[in-house]
Amino acid sequence: MDEKLLLQKRKKALTTRAEMIRAIRRFFTDRDYLEIETPLRVPTLAPESHIDAIPADGWFLHTSPELCMKRLLASGFHRIFQISHCFRKGERGRLHIDEFTLLEWYRAEIDYLDMMDECEDLFLFVAGELGFAKTINYQGRVIDLTKPWERISVREAFQEYSSLSPEEAIHEGCFDEIMVAEIEPNLGKKNPTFLYDYPLSLGSLARKKKKDPSVAERFEIYMAGLELANAFSELTDTEEQRKRFHKEEEFRRSSGKNAYPVPEKFLNALSNMPESSGIALGVDRLAMIFTGSASIDEVVAFTPEDL
Repeated sequence: MDEKLLLQKRKKALTTRAEMIRAIRRFFTDRDYLEIETPLRVPTLAPESHIDAIPADGWFLHTSPELCMKRLLASGFHRIFQISHCFRKGERGRLHIDEFTLLEWYRAEIDYLDMMDECEDLFLFVAGELGFAKTINYQGRVIDLTKPWERISVREAFQEYSSLSPEEAIHEGCFDEIMVAEIEPNLGKKNPTFLYDYPLSLGSLARKKKKDPSVAERFEIYMAGLELANAFSELTDTEEQRKRFHKEEEFRRSSGKNAYPVPEKFLNALSNMPESSGIALGVDRLAMIFTGSASIDEVVAFTPEDL
């Protein structure tokens, strides 16, 4: 493809991305959400086994605005959203870039099932604003956005697509590998898929399911095998969250990774957080879906290699 055609393709993709972001803002402001901004540089983060932060003058560039947004939630801001640049060290590939954009939103007095309903509404609204019907053609696949979307538990997905159970995969240290190789390619083929109820050990900042304490109230969204979002019913138990952070830090140390200071201000605020649900959705990947792009490079103005 010659330079002129490449420029036209990039301009079209970035125009669609801008229209998509405007539609996202309309969706939330129409629902009485407050758009907020939190700092990009922070003194500490939620420790995660496989996510590394980029140091910045003694602090860190945030990997997600999650902790700051939840502190606002705990202080009385009960419907908030943010479109934020985030940073993760060493993430580069067809679907990854070390500086990327997340949409996060949090809402009090709902759980992860209510959040699924709101996600369906958001996608349909944005698609309509961009001139789509209720279907999207992505990389040769027609994805139907009509509600309700497919909902499949992690256990059901492993039973259908893998020879191991989730517990066996975790024990053998191959859960992520099975997800990528065997399960994710089968998700979101005809309509978006909610993959929900993760094993508790993979619950991160999600609360235990009341009817089944072996799993966490967590879901991810998939379209055409592409992971787009990660959501929780939020954990509000300070001591349980502290134990999970400690376990993650132990794993990081044993793996030779840097440890982060304990996020005490977040933990101190947690007991004031109402029952709520929150979600992080990849804006770049959503732009890939709406532009039919195969790579994240096609929907950002500059890649690291361009700079």
